[in-house]
Amino acid sequence: MFFKDVIGQEEVKRRLLRSVDNDHVAHAQLLCGPEGVGKFAMAMAYARYIHCTNRQNGDACGVCPSCRQHTALTHPDLHFVFPMVKVDKKKRICDDYLPEWTEFLKENTYFGIDSWLRYINADNKQAVIYGEESESILRKMSLKSYESPYKIMIIWLPERMNDTCSNKLLKLLEEPYPGSVFLLVSNNPDRVLGTIRSRSQLIEIRSLSTSVIAEALQRRYGITEQDAISVAHVAEGNYLKACEALQLNEENKLFFDYFVQVMRLAYARKIKDLKIWSEEVADLGRERLRRFLSYTQRMIRENYIYNLHVPALTYMNLEEATSLDQKANPVGVYEISNPYGEVGTALPGYQDGDNFEGCTYIEYTSYPAQGLFLVSGTITITSTGEDVYKVEIDAKDGDGRRVQAVYEGDMYITDKTLGFGDGDEEEEY
Repeated sequence: MFFKDVIGQEEVKRRLLRSVDNDHVAHAQLLCGPEGVGKFAMAMAYARYIHCTNRQNGDACGVCPSCRQHTALTHPDLHFVFPMVKVDKKKRICDDYLPEWTEFLKENTYFGIDSWLRYINADNKQAVIYGEESESILRKMSLKSYESPYKIMIIWLPERMNDTCSNKLLKLLEEPYPGSVFLLVSNNPDRVLGTIRSRSQLIEIRSLSTSVIAEALQRRYGITEQDAISVAHVAEGNYLKACEALQLNEENKLFFDYFVQVMRLAYARKIKDLKIWSEEVADLGRERLRRFLSYTQRMIRENYIYNLHVPALTYMNLEEATSLDQKANPVGVYEISNPYGEVGTALPGYQDGDNFEGCTYIEYTSYPAQGLFLVSGTITITSTGEDVYKVEIDAKDGDGRRVQAVYEGDMYITDKTLGFGDGDEEEEY
């Protein structure tokens, strides 16, 4: 990884370059900011530049022995600490995952914790930097450097360190070995031990601009400028999110289906079905549940803004917005104010003469003897499938009684009459 490969962040690049050129490399630096803005990529480019023996034009040369070792991720003075999952006695520290980690870094430049866990087939488990790792850190950093004046350790997501490891790392930061450089890469610096933060030089890496992300997407994927801008807008400054938004992956499709289900069930107050839904979702596992809750939180916000009809503030990708229209599109909310007025808007799937707005008589065929004349109130129709509608009534009849009902199933429309086939119905008077 070179500085030229890091997307945007020109100000941070200049700051790091100056620190090396002026020989003022701090022994502990905390690179922090949102996920997907290039923190780890920046740390890798910085480490390569520090070790490079032939720096030129504001970047590493790429051809010296040190640069070639960095490309192969085999430099003896470069070490990594990262969250992991204890599988058995054979995998207890990061070095046990080093082959997988090396291949993962060669395949990915921008990534998150979810990508790493999926890579090691542990996406339903919680990754931690365990206490045993502190002994490995101490051993590596106490040795004399091999080829460079600096020994560099990149600690990815130090907020996932347990207390034992954090406290031992703190002692190393307080009394560092000569030539030691710790680069801590954090998404949530507030969760890092406070005394570690106070002993580290803070380097804030901010969200990327829409134009920078759009330009990077065009270079990498060859998409049109308009598509790139649209995806970058959805990404909210997160390049990793922009790459994922180019296509709705299988997990997000699953999350979207679960989200639609729970919204419909909650709206219809189907308590038994909600219980069944919750039991099904509980089987996702802790990490996938965390990602699902994050996805749901975002979709609630997006749906609220979507209903305001302000496209500039909507960050759903195209597939989510399209699916939302198809799966949960309200046909309309109709006011009942003139029981004998002219009929207006036609429903989809029916002829222009088969209208609903203005209907005052409700009839359902499973109980043909019953019927309601409605004088005022609202009727809300939502499409739940092809030629299948959900109708919610909150109105008053001719005697002034309140009528609340929910119907779901096939229905037909004739002049001022809305008729239902067999379906679920609930009534209150």
